[in-house]
Amino acid sequence: MSLFSKIKQKVFCEIIDSVEWIEDDTDIMIWRFPRYQAEIKNGAQLTVRINQVAVLVNKGQFADVYQPGHYELTTTNMPILTALRGWKYGFNSAFKVDVYFVNTKPFLNLCWNTTDPILMYDREFGPIHLRTFGSYCFRIESNPIKFIRNVAGTDWDFTTESVTEQVQNFVTAKFADYLVDSKIAALDLVANLNEFSNELNIALKDDFFEYGIEHTMFLIEKVSLPEAVEEALGKRIRKGVIGNMTTYKQMQFAESLKDAANKLAGGAIINGDSMGADTSLTMGGETAQQMTNPRNRQVSECQSKVKRVHNPFGDNHQHTSPPPMPSQQMYHVAVRGVQKGPFSIAQLQQMVKQGRLNPDTLVWTAGMAGWVVANSEFALSQLFGAVPPPL
Repeated sequence: MSLFSKIKQKVFCEIIDSVEWIEDDTDIMIWRFPRYQAEIKNGAQLTVRINQVAVLVNKGQFADVYQPGHYELTTTNMPILTALRGWKYGFNSAFKVDVYFVNTKPFLNLCWNTTDPILMYDREFGPIHLRTFGSYCFRIESNPIKFIRNVAGTDWDFTTESVTEQVQNFVTAKFADYLVDSKIAALDLVANLNEFSNELNIALKDDFFEYGIEHTMFLIEKVSLPEAVEEALGKRIRKGVIGNMTTYKQMQFAESLKDAANKLAGGAIINGDSMGADTSLTMGGETAQQMTNPRNRQVSECQSKVKRVHNPFGDNHQHTSPPPMPSQQMYHVAVRGVQKGPFSIAQLQQMVKQGRLNPDTLVWTAGMAGWVVANSEFALSQLFGAVPPPL
């Protein structure tokens, strides 16, 4: 017999008396104990470490499952394998069985993406293709048989890469199904990624459970839209910014009039004519009140005429005219992932009274970079303080 044959015979005929998995790579999900053709000794020591579960597999059939701990592999501790093998009486010989170790620790920040574009129908743009990118976190359940059966299948020679690929394909497919079923508009999806991710987390829990997976987080980080949709979104943002700048300038003008009126009332005019000061105070105060209070915008004829203000340094003719009326602020509201509105402040106040708008509801108005909760918007936070709490 050659030297190689002797070495081969020694390896294959070796009796294994200790079975354990010392993790070198924590990213491995399933690891098969390298038994080759060797047999496991009756009474061999099985060590299952924390965040591990060991599964005995007999010719493709699942047998006993072992949680973290130390075990002696005898017929007493292998009831399922004993039944499969028909060991009705005492059994002391070595035996062949496959041992799989499953990693039950949380797998964090795993990336996913839609390799192929997803076709969805948008109410505004019609059928469009989009790509999405994100991350997810999950852990394998303590009883991993469902995971091994659904992910690994009947091919017991699977690799870690193939398991990871299977999970990736599963996650992507489930996201595509939910996106189509939700019928959310493309622009709403971009504006509400966090809210959509939270709803998707809840919707996918049962699907993950079917695969023996407990998922803890599913996040959509980016949506890649077609060029035409991206351009339309950019136009809306620019339009909102311009509208917000107009409102901001009107507010600045009103504040400057208020400051002028306060200075006159506090005696800022030195050696001036009291009649002239009263006239300036009346003009400045009333104009500021008209700008800041939308309910008092009526301007009398006398205020639109030329008024003469006495100035100690010389007479100054100041011509005044009513300022342009500010546009009313309108808000969009997200209701279960669907955009509603726009609504005026008065309409939103009624929605608060009816319980349809709460402080955590997402809202958006022209000039905002994204959706925010209603209570964080100063103009809307006042609405909630005026409503009595529910009985």
